[in-house]
Amino acid sequence: MQYRQFGNTGVKVSLLGFGAMRLPQKRIDGKTVLDEEESIRVIHRAFELGVNYIDTAPYYCNKESEIVVGKALKGWRDKVFVSTKNPLEDNTGKTYREMLELSLKKMDIDYIDFYHMWGMDLETFENTVMTKDGPMEAALKAKEEGLIRHLSFSTHDTPENIMKIIDTGYFETILCQYNLLNRVNEKVIEYARQKGLGVAIMGPVAGGMLGAPSKVIQDMLPGKVQSSAELALRFVMSNSNVSVALSGMNTVQMVEENAKIASIETGLTEQELSAIKASMEEKKQLESLYCTGCNYCMPCPNGVNIPLNFSIMNYHRIYGLTDYAKGEYSKIGTVDSMEGKKAEECIECGICEEKCPQKIEIRRQLRETAEALGR
Repeated sequence: MQYRQFGNTGVKVSLLGFGAMRLPQKRIDGKTVLDEEESIRVIHRAFELGVNYIDTAPYYCNKESEIVVGKALKGWRDKVFVSTKNPLEDNTGKTYREMLELSLKKMDIDYIDFYHMWGMDLETFENTVMTKDGPMEAALKAKEEGLIRHLSFSTHDTPENIMKIIDTGYFETILCQYNLLNRVNEKVIEYARQKGLGVAIMGPVAGGMLGAPSKVIQDMLPGKVQSSAELALRFVMSNSNVSVALSGMNTVQMVEENAKIASIETGLTEQELSAIKASMEEKKQLESLYCTGCNYCMPCPNGVNIPLNFSIMNYHRIYGLTDYAKGEYSKIGTVDSMEGKKAEECIECGICEEKCPQKIEIRRQLRETAEALGR
């Protein structure tokens, strides 16, 4: 296992971190529940292989993640750094303190190594965190008391806003998204490291998307990687500004495979990284040829979510992530974040094509999407 300095915190963290958001589950009496015994076994295997950073949160795994992590820490607490988060449910220091104490109780620990303002954007920082008697005052007091070792934040804000938060000087580490498919935070993580912050990465395999088999992705380094997941992890880990990459692992096999990747001391060369980035830019341009996502075609009179269908189709058509694309296609219309109807429900009225500034043959592409991804 490789280890890197975690900014100016004075500690070294394993390049691979354990993300406790997707712990193993099992079926009992027709219900899906967390498999506590297997979860602990998987976490312990990660610890045995040198992982010394575990990240959880109050609402992960139906609010059970912190509890299971706490049980897994027994006998390991002095060897492992614990990261969890405060959801900033209001602008009061009182609620912040209550959430902190609840996390400590659930994990049965005396302190949290890296405590994050969870999903914080610049507006929340300015209008919630920094209010009088608010979360920041409570956080600094808890840090003085030793309940928090290092103050951190996780975010999905714009790069410009994230850098403004970094400049406030309150935080010692940052948790943000960065992967092969989404490099928007590349400058952010470089800036964070320059400012002395430890950089933790969420979604290095794009939320599991790049864990799906893809010859297209794998062939970006022909003969040099065993899977698209390996390429994705090695891409992130080869960035010297990254301190720890969090992977949501739910099997011992996944832990062992990822730990092996994190133990490869030679990162990708500059030539290899340049080739990968060039290939990804080329594919981004192909995405725009099929659909720019401008939404001018919407609303569809029959309720088909045209941009969403095309976005999912691109995972199959451009990146070769067919299994993932089929799974996502099946979810259209079943979850809040994927509202609307599937491509197969297009009635071919043609109204969308009249509104499309790119003159895309939308009806034909919807037929292709339904044929490729429909069950």
